[in-house]
Amino acid sequence: MNFKNVFRWHYPFLFLLAFMTLRATAAETLLVLGDSLSAGYRMSASAAWPALLNDKWKNSPRIVNGSISGDTAAQGLARLPALLKQHQPRWVLIELGGNDGLRGFPPQQIEQQLSQAIKLAQAAKAQPVLMQVRLPANYGKRYTESFAAIYPKLAQEHAIPLLPFFMEQVYLKPEWMQDDGIHPTSAAQPFIADLMAKNLAPLVKHE
Repeated sequence: MNFKNVFRWHYPFLFLLAFMTLRATAAETLLVLGDSLSAGYRMSASAAWPALLNDKWKNSPRIVNGSISGDTAAQGLARLPALLKQHQPRWVLIELGGNDGLRGFPPQQIEQQLSQAIKLAQAAKAQPVLMQVRLPANYGKRYTESFAAIYPKLAQEHAIPLLPFFMEQVYLKPEWMQDDGIHPTSAAQPFIADLMAKNLAPLVKHE
């Protein structure tokens, strides 16, 4: 028997098996693309809700926190291609737009950038999940309503899940809010992690 030929015949099979194994590992990754609400503003990354949820789920799926405090939709969009290439996630949770709204950016511009992020994730064979974001009422009814309407519109247009804004429940407890009135404290992070676990579990088929 010519063992050299046998091994050569198995090369394509072994390559395919290795590729499928790598893809299966990558397929169990949830990428969180967000701003300070997910990055853990004024706290260590290990105290932020994505890290707590990762511990709760024991890396199944593995949660990669690609959030950066202060990021706008445009900045998150600019970072997304590299994150998709590096982590090859199966799901991408997009939690962006809040900083744009706080700066009064045009809703149409925010919508276009979020839409591009959704399309990039889909092109990478990942399932996008969009987080509803809302602004404080003192930004004016007309603008806050136009801003809030971006998210259900995009979810419907792209046929993707829309998660409720977790901050709406955090706001109800002043002790969970930092002194800036915008960001949650470290004490609020376990609650957010549990809430996100409840909302995300049906989407990622977590057991």
